[in-house]
Amino acid sequence: MWLMPWLRADQPWWGWAALLCVPALALCVDHRWGEPPLRWHPVVWMGRALQWWGERVAPLAPPSGPAVARDLRRFWFGASVWIALAAMVLIVSMVVQHALYLLPGAAAAVLLALVLKPLLAWRMLREEVLAVEAALGESLGAGRTHLARLVSRDVSALSAGEVRESAIESLAENLNDSVVAPLFWFALAGLPGAALYRFANTADAMWGYPGMRSGRYWQWAGKWAARADDVMSWVPARITAALLALAARGLPLRPLAHEARKTPSPNSGWPMAAMALALGVRLAKPGVYVLHSHGRVPDATDMRRAVRVAQGGLTALLPMLAALQGLVWVLAGKVLA
Repeated sequence: MWLMPWLRADQPWWGWAALLCVPALALCVDHRWGEPPLRWHPVVWMGRALQWWGERVAPLAPPSGPAVARDLRRFWFGASVWIALAAMVLIVSMVVQHALYLLPGAAAAVLLALVLKPLLAWRMLREEVLAVEAALGESLGAGRTHLARLVSRDVSALSAGEVRESAIESLAENLNDSVVAPLFWFALAGLPGAALYRFANTADAMWGYPGMRSGRYWQWAGKWAARADDVMSWVPARITAALLALAARGLPLRPLAHEARKTPSPNSGWPMAAMALALGVRLAKPGVYVLHSHGRVPDATDMRRAVRVAQGGLTALLPMLAALQGLVWVLAGKVLA
């Protein structure tokens, strides 16, 4: 079965133990080497495929008049393309994992970690966030310029405090999208689960915008992509919030849930609210939401504090993933027995 390393009946116990360590090994690879070259990066390949198809899925202008049927055709066209591309991602990742599970446990674990690594990006996220603070040390303009690499909002009028707020929000949100969620889906469904999640998240980032973006109308064409990412991120986002609360030595759940619901997204508010409460700072998107409104404006020390809290959350995540992966193997074994 593609979910589990049961293709070798002679698998010793240490082989199984090594396979449970794949998420930790992938994070070690990420820490040591960071991102692979773009030409070998599977997420870049996904993005190129989505860009090519996006130019054919989304119209250049919104429909005029009551052309609801034409909008629905765009929705189903976008959904069909998403499903077809997702199927390709699943097939390729299943074949790769099947081949690796034919190897002895230790060798399979190392190679699987190398394949899993491009589907997560903790080192790059951490470095980009800290680089925003370093750029602010040079000038406000430099900080805004570096922040623009992390967020899609207009940064031209942000103050230094608002630049830090945006960077901390990006760290919290992407901790889920780029690290916790891919590892959660790997533990639950192996390499195909992690690959499908990264595809869904990339599709949402490229297609899941209401209205016009980059000269194309995504209101209907990208709706499936946005909803698919919402569904796949629902559980990991709340796990991420719980991990941040744990790293901050516990946060009251009721205030956390109250703050998380202030954002339009059903998921991103959870890690952002947890980070705001953990640091005791205010995080806001002007005109959209304010999280922990009684908190102080972030200062020059808060960026590193946010990274430390996030790192603490990831440390707590690893044993949970091993337990989840082992439970999946046991339950699947009982079903198939």
